[in-house]
Amino acid sequence: MKTKIIYLLIVLFTFSYQANASKKWGATGHRVVGAIADNHLKPKTKRKLKKLLKRKTLAFVSTYGDEIKSDKRYNEFYTWHYVNFPLDSDYGSSEKNPKGDIISGIEYCKNIIKDKNSSDDDKAFYLKLLIHLVGDLHQPMHIGKAEDRGGNDIKLQWFYEDTNLHRVWDTEMIEEFGMGYQELASNADVLTKQQIKEIQKGTTLDWVNEVRELTKEVYGSYEEGENLRYRYNYRHFNTLRSQLQIGGIRLAKVLNDLF
Repeated sequence: MKTKIIYLLIVLFTFSYQANASKKWGATGHRVVGAIADNHLKPKTKRKLKKLLKRKTLAFVSTYGDEIKSDKRYNEFYTWHYVNFPLDSDYGSSEKNPKGDIISGIEYCKNIIKDKNSSDDDKAFYLKLLIHLVGDLHQPMHIGKAEDRGGNDIKLQWFYEDTNLHRVWDTEMIEEFGMGYQELASNADVLTKQQIKEIQKGTTLDWVNEVRELTKEVYGSYEEGENLRYRYNYRHFNTLRSQLQIGGIRLAKVLNDLF
């Protein structure tokens, strides 16, 4: 009897661990963005971030925006993670979500952080949100279509397991590659100073418009119900990896400007 109980506990622990781990897989991409951004921060910015974040790294706090989704007190921020509008339209002419979106969310965070009257606690909270949202902005399915919820309703398979288009770009390709966030960040492409300056040009809206063009390509990259495997990863992983690097470089620009 004792042996059976121990076995049951092991099974339950394993299941619980796998279930929780699966929810956290998407964190890898955000941590890559944070780690890359850290390499492009000015010394003054690093000092101020260290104080506000209580010595936590950008990679560590980059997942905060998703972690608070499980707390109903933060439901008001849910729509800040994305913006949806028709592929043949643009943000300026599209209907805006009255609850806010990734563009208005980023600007709100920046305003709180810049406000001299904001408390350090408020600045830290919105700083962690900002770090997460800039990462989200560079994942093409966060700039998607409302009718399929940014690809969440587009059912696919990934190596014979049920998934959706959003999750493929958020998680599946990164996990299939098999590297941790530090390895991915340290193996980012080598860029010249001029290339970095070009990447950092523009506004949040300019970056959304740029990512939107990639979103259109992603929408044309599959067939409904298709079983995506090695070939899909081979075709698209470098694009995803590039987006993580671009997101990190731009996050550093946003933070350097703020501090």
